[in-house]
Formats: sequence, structure tokens, C-alpha cells
Amino acid sequence: MNHPERVPAQAEGATGGAASTTSGRGASGHHGPQLRVPPLAEIVLAILAPGANPPVQGASGEAAWLAGLGDAVDRFAGTVAAATHGRIDAVRIALGAWQRQAPPSDRYLHALAGRDRLSLPETAAIALACAGEMLPMAARALIWLQHPVGEARPTLGLLATLCEGVGEPDALARLAEGTACRNGVLQLLPDDRPLCERSVRVPLGLILALGGHEGRPDNVDMTEELMPVLSASVIDQAHHHAHGLKRDGARVLVVRSGLAAEARAAAAQVAQALGCRAAYVDGEIPRGLGTWLWLRERVPVLCQRLGPGERFRLPVIPGYDGPVLVAAGADGSVEASGAVAHWRVPVPPAAERAVLWRAALGERVDVESLASTHRHSAGRIAELGQAARSAAARAGTTLRTDHVAQAARAGVGADLGALAELLADDIPDAALVLTAYLRDALDALLARCRVRDGLADGLGISARARYKPGVRGLLVGPSGTGKTLAAGWIATRLGLPLYRVDLASVTSKYIGETEKNLAELFARAEHAEVVLLFDEADSLFGKRTDVKDANDRFANQQTNYLLQRIESYEGITLLTSNSRARFDSAFTRRLDAIIEFPAPGPEERRALWLAHLGEEHVLDAAALNRLAAACDLAGGHIRNAVFCAAALARQGNRSLGEDDLLLAVAAEYRKLGKPAPALLGVVGDGGRS
Repeated sequence: MNHPERVPAQAEGATGGAASTTSGRGASGHHGPQLRVPPLAEIVLAILAPGANPPVQGASGEAAWLAGLGDAVDRFAGTVAAATHGRIDAVRIALGAWQRQAPPSDRYLHALAGRDRLSLPETAAIALACAGEMLPMAARALIWLQHPVGEARPTLGLLATLCEGVGEPDALARLAEGTACRNGVLQLLPDDRPLCERSVRVPLGLILALGGHEGRPDNVDMTEELMPVLSASVIDQAHHHAHGLKRDGARVLVVRSGLAAEARAAAAQVAQALGCRAAYVDGEIPRGLGTWLWLRERVPVLCQRLGPGERFRLPVIPGYDGPVLVAAGADGSVEASGAVAHWRVPVPPAAERAVLWRAALGERVDVESLASTHRHSAGRIAELGQAARSAAARAGTTLRTDHVAQAARAGVGADLGALAELLADDIPDAALVLTAYLRDALDALLARCRVRDGLADGLGISARARYKPGVRGLLVGPSGTGKTLAAGWIATRLGLPLYRVDLASVTSKYIGETEKNLAELFARAEHAEVVLLFDEADSLFGKRTDVKDANDRFANQQTNYLLQRIESYEGITLLTSNSRARFDSAFTRRLDAIIEFPAPGPEERRALWLAHLGEEHVLDAAALNRLAAACDLAGGHIRNAVFCAAALARQGNRSLGEDDLLLAVAAEYRKLGKPAPALLGVVGDGGRS
């Protein structure tokens, strides 16, 4: 892409004349005082200035202004040529000089006319349309000249009159069929009027760009301040892809990331490597975008959020033939007439993450553990670093790594919308009452999560092939055995936020919507580095069925998508269910761990009672032993019974005792539809014998 300021030779004009400077030397060789070439709008308006067409009475302001334009063109023509024979000859001389070397105010228009080989009617139409929008006197003069229509924008009839005056016939046809209209630089409005009565309009963004300003077309954003800073390896890859666009002739590069801001930032790096800047287009392609991109040295970045199976056909951008970037998520496909290259923005390696953490937290914080454990992107590291510094400042303490964990656990920057609920409560070790076997199984899953980033390094080729750093664990067991609590404990130990997926928000009765919601959920969660929890996961990941009708087919398609997406997901996923038999066999193969949560035995139940009761009860050891031995309740039911007993005790203004607890246990058994244990002397109606 060449910019008009850098390549003035492109601005040779519609006639293709050689570029030169106005030296003041006339055609006969005489010298005179140097005068600047008038702007094109002033030259063409001079055709209708007083002296060629007498002004109407009562319009002295507009007439005087036009007369001044005519006098300026006459003086310029008299300086350039030995003699002129009238206003039309003077205008022709000025037009020739403008085509050879335009004044600074018209340098962008001059360059555009040379690039697109615009005809004089098209170039004059653009000049007059811009003048009518930006110069009050030009707008007033156009209204006066086009009386009684009273149009501040030039009409095609007026342009045809001007062009015929200098020997340019068929102006209407050349305007309607010309390159300027095809590229959206000119709009002929409104469509329901005769062609000669339509007015000419140039989009505002182009008017500003032609005047040397930035301008901003509709649906275009150029903000880059809030974008994340990328790591060195990602920037190197961006330069590599930019080189590929230049070398291989491919016009389209799809930049994929789960975070829209990261995809935009990566696209901006590619544009910078191409020697340009990015313009982010969100929505329909505005009119005149291609010309604006060329004028402002911008590369278009089309922002698309596609769902699974969705296709995006790259639109044509009239007036632009440079590279096109598409900022997209992980799903969907992009189609174009030529080759389409793809780049998925990677998470930086641990060494670069350490550099980013050090920049965010300073030299005094141990960043090596953060870099090796957490697979955060550059933007996420900057976000968490800022939140951690704020937390340390509020507490008045030295910045530490646990401030980062606090910020992450609170869900800072991990916006999953309405698709998942943040479970921010920390679960300490003492709150998790487990058997030794179950504790070992959870410790093994925790270790897998911590070393997942480089787990395949140093292993065999078969282990490294297609390795993904995602971890998938299934926690299976009866209700109330601590599966969700264990998920919270794992997230707490990892220092990551735990999000429980809201199945009601994710699932939809409309075909394809569930997959689209899940795609958005996985993409956001993956780049925010969160732990996803699917409670009662068999409702989503259940067995595929025989296809008997359309509903079965679409249900199986949903399950197939889930199986594929969870395998490619690079984050941590925990699922809970009451039974592993409900899952499809193809899904269980994709799991890294299946941990059984059995009903607690007497020793675990006693520990659970103690962990829930605390220090404010008056039960003796014998009573606790009876509860643990006789009541085969899981941890969740024990929790319910303790809260119920505490409410009874506080209502009676007494310490929590055995009587309150027995009544609560009886109520919990009634909820379960089971008889209360006879060993406790608890009757079915909740009384005591």
C-alpha cells in the first residue's frame, strides 16, 4: 500500500500528465510572479463566477465570493500563459496546472484521482462535495447557484453544466458509471429523483481523510489504548505472518483467539509489520471504506464472533486490494475467493510469562512459580498484576503472589457473562474430610493441573503428538459426598477462579444455539485461565442414542460437539455426577481422571460432624460417636442437619445440644424418605422416645 504523501507520482491526475511544479514560466517563456495553483473546487466554481454568468440581484455576498474566485483564476492563468481569451480559457489553464501539480490542500484528492484514473467530472464532483460540507461560503454559493432547488450539495445537473463549459461532455454518464461511484466515494442521492437532479455526497470519513484528517467511517474503530501488550514470541509470529502476506500473495489472514481484545492486538501487530495501522470493522462494510483505508494507510480488521459451524464469507471492499485481517474466535470458518491463512494466538511460554509477570509485579515478587503454574495470556497477566497491586495497596502490605491468587479467585477480568456462576469461596484443607485414598487421588489430579503446561516435554514422540494442556476430571459419587466442595478445594489450591456452568443459560431449544453458547463459554474460560465446573454433567455429556427422529439427531450432534470441544479445550474442567454409567464411553476415554466419592464411613462421618459443629456445641464424645455410627448421612446432609439444629438452639437461646441435633437428623431423614436410625431413639415423626 502506498500513501499519497509518500508517492506523489501517483497523483498524475486523470489525464496522466507528468508531475511538475508551477514555476511561473508561461507557455511563451515569459516570467511572472509565482502564484499557487487554486484548489480544484475554486477552479470549477470560477466557471460560474460573475463575468461569465451575471449574478442574480440580491445575492451580493455569494456573488462577491464567486467573483473573487474568478479573479484569482484569471490572475493565475495570466501568470502561467502569455495571454488568455476569457474565463473558460483561464479555467482550462488552471485545470491543466492542477492536474500536473495540485496545491497542498488538494494533495490527497490529486493522489486519489491519479490512483483510480478518475475523470474530470468525478474529481470535480468530489472537490465540490467536500467544499460544500466543510466551507460555509461554498455551501451558500451552491445554494445560490442551484436556486430554486436550494441544495447545499452539488447536483449532477450543475456538475454537467460546469464540465460542458470546459469541453467535458457526457458528465452524467461518466459520474453514474465511474470508478468513484463503484468504490463508494460518491453517492448520488436520492435514488427516486431524475439523475440530473440528484445531489452528490461524499461520506464524512472520506471528506476528513481527503482534508488530511483521520476521519472515521461508520462501524470502524481505531482504539488501541486498552489492548493487551503481547509477548515477544507472539509479536515475532505476527511479523512472520505479515511477511507471509507479502511474500506468498495471500490476502486474508484469520487471527483467532478466545479473547476479542487479544485477537485485535495480534492483528494490530500484523498491520504494524506491514507498515500500516489497523482499522477494526465491526458490522457491515461502510461505503468508501476501501478508499479511506488507502488514504490513511490502514489495514482492515474484520471483527467476527462465529459459533460452531458458522461461516463468514469475506465481503468485497471496493477500492481496496491490500491484505485483509479477520479477528475471530476459535470456532467457525472464513471463506474468501483466494487463499485464507490462519493463526491462532498462542499462550506465551513460561519464560516469557515470567518476563510479563515481572513487568506487572516488580522484581521483589517470586514470579517463577506464577509463570510455571498459570497459563495466562499477556493481557490477563497485566490485568491480574494491576488488581494485585491495588489489593496490596488497600491492605497496606508488601505485594506478594497470594495477592495475585486473591485477584484471580475473585474473578477479576474473567467475565463469563451469564453462562457461568463464580464460586469465590476459598475451601481450606480442614474443610475437606476425605479418606486417605481419596485425598491421594485429588492430590494426583492437582499435580496434573499444576504441571500441565510442559507435561509432554521430554516424553516420546507419541506422547508429544497432539498434546493439549487441558485437564479433565470426573468426580463421581452419591449426592452430598463432597464433589463440589472438592472442586472448590482444587481451585483454591491452584489460585484460580471456579465457575459453575449454568446449564439453563447454556442449553437452548433452538438448533445450534447450545453449541454456540458452549463455544463462547470455552473460549472465554480458556484464555481467562479459570476452572470450569459442570455440576450434574451427565445432562450434557450423556450417552448418544439411536437416531429415531430429528430430535435424536440434533441431540447427538450436540454431544459430538461437546466431546470434540472438551478434548481440544486447554483449560481445567471438572465434572460431577451421581453415576459414571450415564456417560458416553467415548467421553470417559477423554478424561484424565475419574475419582469415586463413596459414602463416608463412621470415622469420616465423625470428622464431618466435628468439622461442621465447631466449638459452640455441648455434645459429649459418646453422643458424637453414636451419631457417626448410626447415621449413614453424607457430608451434605450432615451440613443441613447442623444448620437446622443451630436454628433450633438459637431460637431457644441455648447452646447447640444433642436434643436439637436429633430433631434435625430426624427432619433430614424425612427429606430423604428414609426411617431414622432406631439406635438414636429417634421416631419417624421427629420426637424422642
